[in-house]
Amino acid sequence: MTTFEPGPGRAAGAQEDLYAGSSETTEGRVFTVTGQDWDSITEGLAEGDEERVVVNMGPQHPSTHGVLRLILELEGETVSEARCGIGYLHTGIEKNMEYRTWVQGTTFCTRMDYLAPFFNEATYCLGVERLLGIEDDIPEKASVMRVLMMELNRISSHLVAIATGGMELGALTVMTIGFRERELVLDLFELITGLRMNHAFIRPGGVAQDLPPGALEEIGSFVALMRKRLPEIEALCNANPIFKARLEGIGTLDLEGCLALGLTGPPLRATGYPWDLRKTQPYCGYETYDFDVQTWDTADSYGRFRVRVNEMHESLKIVEQAAERLAGLEGAPVMVADKKIAWPSQLSIGSDGMGNSLDHIRHIMGESMEGLIHHFKLVTEGFRVPAGQAYVPIESPRGELGAHVVSDGGTRPFRAHFRDPSFTNLQATSVMAEGGMIADVIVAIASIDPVMGGVDR
Repeated sequence: MTTFEPGPGRAAGAQEDLYAGSSETTEGRVFTVTGQDWDSITEGLAEGDEERVVVNMGPQHPSTHGVLRLILELEGETVSEARCGIGYLHTGIEKNMEYRTWVQGTTFCTRMDYLAPFFNEATYCLGVERLLGIEDDIPEKASVMRVLMMELNRISSHLVAIATGGMELGALTVMTIGFRERELVLDLFELITGLRMNHAFIRPGGVAQDLPPGALEEIGSFVALMRKRLPEIEALCNANPIFKARLEGIGTLDLEGCLALGLTGPPLRATGYPWDLRKTQPYCGYETYDFDVQTWDTADSYGRFRVRVNEMHESLKIVEQAAERLAGLEGAPVMVADKKIAWPSQLSIGSDGMGNSLDHIRHIMGESMEGLIHHFKLVTEGFRVPAGQAYVPIESPRGELGAHVVSDGGTRPFRAHFRDPSFTNLQATSVMAEGGMIADVIVAIASIDPVMGGVDR
């Protein structure tokens, strides 16, 4: 479909756009592409002598990882210019958090990068805990459980990145295998938190509830199975000549370019630079775990793929260590002892999948009027956080994720702003794509692995 902007001499009675002024198109024809309609573009180009064309890929194109719009300027099939258009998924999460209590904020921020919800919750809660001055009071078991859930989440996120990237290249077996393994991780999430995603499980002061019976055995079975399954993905892709031909030398961005644009995560480590916040700026006790930072030396899409696969092996090592520690912390607390912060109280999984402890309900409803009043006030009003601001970055599957939380001394955040790696890393799209072919744009975007929920927030 060819579209033209109406010029000053448009027909009488034409509707005026109240939000976008009209202008005369001086940059040639604009084609809006929805997929599988390249023939119409070819026919349109054949009508004139001009080779240059502007193509809108997305925001609903199946290869743009969500509602990302790519504006591509083409000369033949070569991309001469590429720009990102974002904002199609805007949900106003950061603004909404200003109207909720500090604990309710976890329910909002977990929905941003919806493929890595535990990381959103963790960076936010670490910032709130720094403002409260309770960083050293967090129970050991809560920190270990946070590490466990984040590393399981890293595996599930990388599986989606590899699966969707493979699908966009036409490697459907990679996609089916990737999602098959991800289901196993989501089953663990459901067992431990009651939900498959958007958990709000990590709370200021600790985590919502203890591990249910049998969880450690299920985690052990998962680790053993994944040690057999991950080599299947490697056997399909690592030395596959077609796979390598599509990825090697595509979307190249060297260390200097990554530093200039602020890129972190697998794109940065694929240049050979071992920057991982779990090692360089440890949090949640990561300095006590045995794992290696994974790097590659090609600075291209293939290197980013290899980094993600290798990181999944390292995450399995961390999960194993965390499970071993939890086995020795049976019955230990998972929330700070301060009852003015510890909310909600004594959650446990019941017949409905999740709910309050019957013992706690019996106590506040039948034994202690003060306990009922305290519970009511804590849930409805929330706790106060001393005035100040804090930023605690963590290493998400896509790079540095940080929450800048600001308090004015009240029961709600004055401001919460997230430094999301998907947003920052998308800056590299133009550098990676320009000079390549149309098909290489898809590879470059897949290698960045952006999640638009984190970009638009």
